[in-house]
Amino acid sequence: MTAAPADAARARATPAPPPAEGRLLREAVRRGRGPAALVLAATALGAAAAVTLPLALGRAVDLLIARADAGSWVLLCTALIATEVATDALVARTGGRTGAATTAWLRRRALAGFLAAPFAATTGTGLPTRLTANALDAGTAPVAAATAAAAGLAPLGGLAGLFLVDPWAGAAFVCGVPLLLLILRALLRDGRAALTTYQEEQGRMARLLTGALSGAATIAAAGTVRAEERRVLAPLAGMRAAGERTWRVQGRAAGLSGALMPLLVAAVLAVGGVRLVAGHLTPGDLLALSRYAVLAAGAGALAGALNGWVRAKAGTARVETVTALPPTPHGTRDLPPHGDGTLALHGVHVTRDGVPLLDSVTLTLPGGTTTALVGPSGSGKSLLAAVAGRLTDPDQGTVLLDGTDLRTLSADALRHAVAYAFERPALFGATIADAVACGPLPEPDLRRALRRAAADTFTDRLPHGPRTPLPEAPLSGGELQRLGLARAFTRPTRLLILDDATSSLDTVTAHLVARALTDTPGTRLTITHRLTTAAQSDQVVWLDRGRIRGTGPHSVLWRDPAYRAVFGAGAGGDAGAGADTVTDTGARRRSDVRTDVSNDVRTELPADMRTDLHTGIRTDPRVDTGTGAAE
Repeated sequence: MTAAPADAARARATPAPPPAEGRLLREAVRRGRGPAALVLAATALGAAAAVTLPLALGRAVDLLIARADAGSWVLLCTALIATEVATDALVARTGGRTGAATTAWLRRRALAGFLAAPFAATTGTGLPTRLTANALDAGTAPVAAATAAAAGLAPLGGLAGLFLVDPWAGAAFVCGVPLLLLILRALLRDGRAALTTYQEEQGRMARLLTGALSGAATIAAAGTVRAEERRVLAPLAGMRAAGERTWRVQGRAAGLSGALMPLLVAAVLAVGGVRLVAGHLTPGDLLALSRYAVLAAGAGALAGALNGWVRAKAGTARVETVTALPPTPHGTRDLPPHGDGTLALHGVHVTRDGVPLLDSVTLTLPGGTTTALVGPSGSGKSLLAAVAGRLTDPDQGTVLLDGTDLRTLSADALRHAVAYAFERPALFGATIADAVACGPLPEPDLRRALRRAAADTFTDRLPHGPRTPLPEAPLSGGELQRLGLARAFTRPTRLLILDDATSSLDTVTAHLVARALTDTPGTRLTITHRLTTAAQSDQVVWLDRGRIRGTGPHSVLWRDPAYRAVFGAGAGGDAGAGADTVTDTGARRRSDVRTDVSNDVRTELPADMRTDLHTGIRTDPRVDTGTGAAE
């Protein structure tokens, strides 16, 4: 089989052009356009009330001085003040609700983009920070846009009121407007750059902290707490510099506008006082001028509104780096209805950073058989397993399951056909039963899966059996692995991939699980460092430096001293040596050669996807999903 099907070629991943910068920001604003329009209308109404109030107050004062009836003007002033208060309350309430809804939408979008992206593309995305602080800032975008658009209404109205009451007072105020515009321009230019740098450093520290917390046990055991503390806190210097720059920009803008505005108000009042003495203004006019000067001086509040818009833009840009990840392309085909799970890899080649990690791998796993994948650390075993189940696509070559290219399968067909069990499975749900079933599952099927994984021996001893809440069920490494295996056993699959999923099991339990695997329909591919597992498999694939060095029965490969060295065995011994052979009746024949190599084995996953915790690996929860299949 040398050529891929024609539809496989059509289904190959064709990188989509990256979305235009700011697309997510526009979508967020458009999504909240209804509440944003309400905020804009309420702000405009409040500004209109604020602009009308000085005239009404001035008229009321003049009438009261003249001892005339000012009742209607006083009532108007009361209504205008009530309108300002009501619109402010409406803006606050609408803004809070809209911000929460937009933030939730952005978080769902970011999480969906992360889960849909190819495995390799998600490394180093800093998802926790983007889902928390950055999404919170981005969620204010609709209201921030409306607020920034309406922020100038009251100051412009105040300026117009100054000219309406007395042009000379208005001219005195206008003299300082160019300086104010320069202050706002500097805030927009410098503030965004500083804030973006701060958020990037914040995300970097969050990634370091997440990795350190995952490996807390190793850090404590190694006594490297201080060193890890320095490493995690290293980005603080950059955060401090960016934060100080941000506050300097904002402080300078606030300070300059804060000093400028009182001077302009004083200038307006001085001109108004002179005009009052000259008889050109009434006391009510002077009161109106003072109020309009305060409104016009509110142009300094534009700095706050614009700063909110800058934060929203910067936060959205950070979230967009996740939502813009190209999704893994899927086809529309289903597998043949009666396939036996035959897996074939042809010319598979994977390169990362210019280094070939898998080099021209061609391999066939006959349907219904068990294949052990062995090799030294760094040989590419986990990467090959990820390619076999399409957690990642090869740069070259094809992967066929029952003659069908995995890239042409629909997402549902693929994940129902391939199941995974990992060395450090992540458990989701309220109880152990939820974590194993991850959805509706009849009780007999749940019990059967637990029994096949030899997990019922400890779940039945828990206070509420499999219904015990996860926080109340402390689990050892082996018990955790057995629950991961049980999850993979909950449904039949064409291909079951075990990524060192039995490394923490004792010998007896491992044997029980191995017998259950033999009865599992479909094809089994298991990464292992156990000599017994390799010996009991139908075939062994020996991987070394990304190439297949040997394929065949364990007894044949055992003749090669280099193969025996993979298991830490010496050069001596015959083909049957090196294993604690378990017969069908359960009798054990001991050998002089160690059966299990050290569990402290690091796999080929990227550095930030693993922790050196007991077995040296932590699988990304994104990959280890609740159905036992990779997502």
